[in-house]
Amino acid sequence: MNTMKIAVLPGDGIGPEIIAQAQRVLDVLRQDGLAIETEEAPLGGAGYDAYGQPYPDVTQKLCREADAVLLGAVGGPQYDTLDRPLRPERGLLAIRKDLNLFANLRPAILYPELANASTLKPEVVSGLDIMIVRELTGDIYFGQPRGIAVNELGEREAYNTMRYSESEIRRIAHVAFGIAMKRNKKLCSVDKANVLETTEFWKEIMIDVARAYPEVELSHMYVDNAAMQLVRNPKQFDVMVTGNIFGDILSDEASMLTGSIGMLPSASLDQNNKGLYEPSHGSAPDIAGRDLANPLATILSAAMMLRYTFSQEAAAQRVEGAVKTVLAQGYRTADIHEAGCQKVSCSGMGDAVVRALAAQH
Repeated sequence: MNTMKIAVLPGDGIGPEIIAQAQRVLDVLRQDGLAIETEEAPLGGAGYDAYGQPYPDVTQKLCREADAVLLGAVGGPQYDTLDRPLRPERGLLAIRKDLNLFANLRPAILYPELANASTLKPEVVSGLDIMIVRELTGDIYFGQPRGIAVNELGEREAYNTMRYSESEIRRIAHVAFGIAMKRNKKLCSVDKANVLETTEFWKEIMIDVARAYPEVELSHMYVDNAAMQLVRNPKQFDVMVTGNIFGDILSDEASMLTGSIGMLPSASLDQNNKGLYEPSHGSAPDIAGRDLANPLATILSAAMMLRYTFSQEAAAQRVEGAVKTVLAQGYRTADIHEAGCQKVSCSGMGDAVVRALAAQH
């Protein structure tokens, strides 16, 4: 088997703490025979501190040469006063663009043991298993022209441009339909076609691509209704596909159905399944350095990496199985803790997952 070369970017805030636990999980798999090679580099605020750039050249080189990238989180209040191009979040946008990571996969899965952690009634969210496919390199976040300027009336105004090319929509559509084929053959495309020409065009292309997937039931929903339906009846969805800005909002909403964003992994893939894998949450600077963070989303992101980039399904299931085991054993970090469970630190949760992995043999 070829060596799996993984670029590890701890990032800022709690990033180094949660990445350390995912690294421990990868170490167990390495000891059990998987050929895994990791190398670290800075991104975000850490990149700015070390090299004056949120996506330094050394990090870019490592990420381009790696097979996959495992990221912690970026950002922190100490960087808020930097010029916009130097802020940590710009490093994240830059790496997505540089590696052409156009397909963002955000699963929202509610583990049975965490049903009470959700703010919704257990009967509404119990058994939830949604995959949100978000286009990641187009839309209003990247569209030109953009800026802040003085208009012809002498008044300052700001503007951004929502735009999608046909090829951009087609490639994310094929990713979403492909995932739907492996699940329950149901795909909901989310747009605002009644108002925005960009998403009217999106809907037209989705309908056209659907002809190649006759087994998949394609439906369409306006984004405002989709946001409401995710709270009212989330289990009606299986796979959802949408553009960058709508996907950003809806995937965060879906994550909270599960009780904690600290449980949710994500993958951002290119055309060849090279991917950037990261937890869905941010850098949580308020708890950074205190060993309080929940590392499970990062560990589950590593499982997604094994599945989607390396096609190591058995190893991915081992990691996911270990996470299920520790939850069943009652281990909880502070964000998901409830009465009757054992509260553990970030490293303590890592200990539990490593033990569960080792016990599988």
